[in-house]
Amino acid sequence: MDEITLNFPNPLNVSVKAGDTVYYTNDVNGKDVKFIGVITSITISSVIAEISPSQPRPTTSSFILFSKTANVNTSGLKGYYAEMQFKNDTTDYAELFLAGSNISESSK
Repeated sequence: MDEITLNFPNPLNVSVKAGDTVYYTNDVNGKDVKFIGVITSITISSVIAEISPSQPRPTTSSFILFSKTANVNTSGLKGYYAEMQFKNDTTDYAELFLAGSNISESSK
């Protein structure tokens, strides 16, 4: 496997981590997405990822996408206690349509 360094003009989103998958597209409609590889390390504004030697490289105008692995972040909140507070600071009419959660005990 080769490595590729992707540099960005702005800081990366804080949710991008090593182990995430990186893709790119040159299609303005986003239908032709190509796999780059798995991120091995990151800095504030660059990503280093594994890439196959035969894989076409993205250009400087490519749109870069990141994806979490399917085995990470699969459960909801864990624990025994959760508290939510909803505030409406406006004097206009407001209606809360729905509030939901997915909580599971952490010791089971």
